[in-house]
Amino acid sequence: MVPVRTCPAGYRSEGRTHVGRVRAVNEDRLLDRADRGLWAVADGMGGHSGGAAAATTVVQVLDALADDPRPIDDARLRDALACANRAIHQDGSADATSGATVVVALTMGPTAVICWAGDSRAYRIRGGRAEQLTRDHSVVQEMIDAGVLSAAAAERHPQANVVTRALGVAPTVIVDSVRVALEPGDRLLLCSDGVSRSVDPRDFVTMPDSISDSADRFLANALQRDGSDNATLVVVAVS
Repeated sequence: MVPVRTCPAGYRSEGRTHVGRVRAVNEDRLLDRADRGLWAVADGMGGHSGGAAAATTVVQVLDALADDPRPIDDARLRDALACANRAIHQDGSADATSGATVVVALTMGPTAVICWAGDSRAYRIRGGRAEQLTRDHSVVQEMIDAGVLSAAAAERHPQANVVTRALGVAPTVIVDSVRVALEPGDRLLLCSDGVSRSVDPRDFVTMPDSISDSADRFLANALQRDGSDNATLVVVAVS
């Protein structure tokens, strides 16, 4: 369990991570730096040691960015992700296919910048509904976009876990981003695919007032409905 953090800008956050009900090693990592308005979920891939090392590198680089007292903006965040990508790719101790998907939220006043690579996701929860802010970089998403696969069928497709973009698998990586407005009462959910594959629209209709309870509920749903993968999430509440 990660403790609740509160930052002066009016954001509160809490994270959860769990190995799941099948795997022996948790390759997910999370960052909770509400004091700098910076949060992330990284999902390691490419083997137990390599995946965990890749996700750890992502979080360590972002944590160092948060430790730097200078203001954090879009450009510095992208530079940090590029640095993490190079570090993972150049790590000779990791498996050649090792990498990590990542989703990052950086709040600046009443707005948030969401950056991502892979199929880790961000949602904005408002008024009992959730809007997916990210678009998966995955084989099945490309098939959905091409009109050859439905969203429902994608969940059961044999390539459902194959991503087309991640940090560390190539010397450079394209990180997508979106800027969104936030209002008091909104919540952000950042999560690995071990959580997102279990998300149901009905989960957002009645959200617990406590962000701790919200985080517990998302994790419990992921473990009960699937549990085949590591499950990691961060809930950010706007006050």
